[in-house]
Amino acid sequence: MRETIRLTTRRDQELVDITAEVYAVVARSGIHNGIVHVYAQGATAAIMIQENWDESVQEDVIDFLSKQIPKGVWRHDAQDGNGDAHLKAGLVGPSETVPLIDGELGLSRWQNLFFCEFDGPRADRRIVVTVLADT
Repeated sequence: MRETIRLTTRRDQELVDITAEVYAVVARSGIHNGIVHVYAQGATAAIMIQENWDESVQEDVIDFLSKQIPKGVWRHDAQDGNGDAHLKAGLVGPSETVPLIDGELGLSRWQNLFFCEFDGPRADRRIVVTVLADT
C-alpha cells in the first residue's frame, strides 16, 4: 500500500512533525505487522527520526547543520543558491524505515518522524509512505 502525503513548509529550514500523517496512512492500509517506509521526494529535503518532546532538539538539528554546512560557499550556489540545502539533504538522507508492530509504528515514546525542509518555504512538498505487510 502506498500513499503520498503533501505539505506546505513555512520556513527556509525546519523540521515538520509528520508522525500523525504517517499513522493515518498506516490505519488506512489495514496492515498490522510489517514495515513502513517514509521517503521525501526532492533533492533538498530529508526524513529524520528525532525526539518529539522538546522542540529545541529540532532547532538544534537545524543550527548544527547550518554551522557544519553554511550557506553561500558552495559551487552549486552559482546555479540557484541552495548548495547547502542539497548537502544537508544528502547527509540526513531521504528516507526512514520503521517496523510496524500490531498496527503501531515501532517508534519509542520519545521518537517521531520529521520532514526536514532545507530549501523552503515550499508550497508543495511530497512524502511517499509505503506500508508492506509481513509475509
